[in-house]
Amino acid sequence: MAKPINIIDLKQLETPIGRMFACAVPEGVCLLEFTERKILQQQYGYLTKAFRAEIVPGENPHFPLLEEQLQEYFAGNRKTFSVPLAIPGTSFRVKAWHGLQQIPYGTTRSYKEQALALGTPDAIRAVASANGANRVSIIIPCHRLIATDGSLTGYGGGIWRKQWLLEFEEKHV
Repeated sequence: MAKPINIIDLKQLETPIGRMFACAVPEGVCLLEFTERKILQQQYGYLTKAFRAEIVPGENPHFPLLEEQLQEYFAGNRKTFSVPLAIPGTSFRVKAWHGLQQIPYGTTRSYKEQALALGTPDAIRAVASANGANRVSIIIPCHRLIATDGSLTGYGGGIWRKQWLLEFEEKHV
C-alpha cells in the first residue's frame, strides 16, 4: 500500500502590484510571493522538504480568508492580518518573522533597529538574511525594513513594490 502524499495547495492571486502565488497547508498559509521572485523555486523546494509534501494547484480552506484580507489591505481598510500562517524555519528566522509583524502599519524600521527590537543588537546581517528568506510577503511585512540611512534596500518583489507598499500604507494610516 502506497504512503499518502501530503499536499501543499497552490493558488495564483491578482493584486494591484502584480500576480502572486499563495501556498497553504492545513495549519495555514506558508507562502505568498510575487510570481517573478528569483528564489521562488528554492522556496518551493524548502516547503516541500519542510512539510514532506508535494505542491499542487488546488483550493485550501485558508485561501478565502487570505483573499478577503488581501482585498481589505489593498482597499486601505486592513492594517493587520489574522489568516493563520505555517512558517517553518530556524528558531531565529521564525523569531525575526514574528518581529516583522510587530512593526506598525505605515511605519518603517532600520535593520539595526529591528535587531535591537529582537534583543540581538549584533545580528543585523542575520535579521537582513531572515528578512530576505521571508516567504509570506505583505502579511509578514518585510517591506517595512529599510537601511539606516533611510534608503530602500533588499526587497525580493522589487524595490518599486517596496516603495509602492510603503507609500500606500503611509496614505492609509
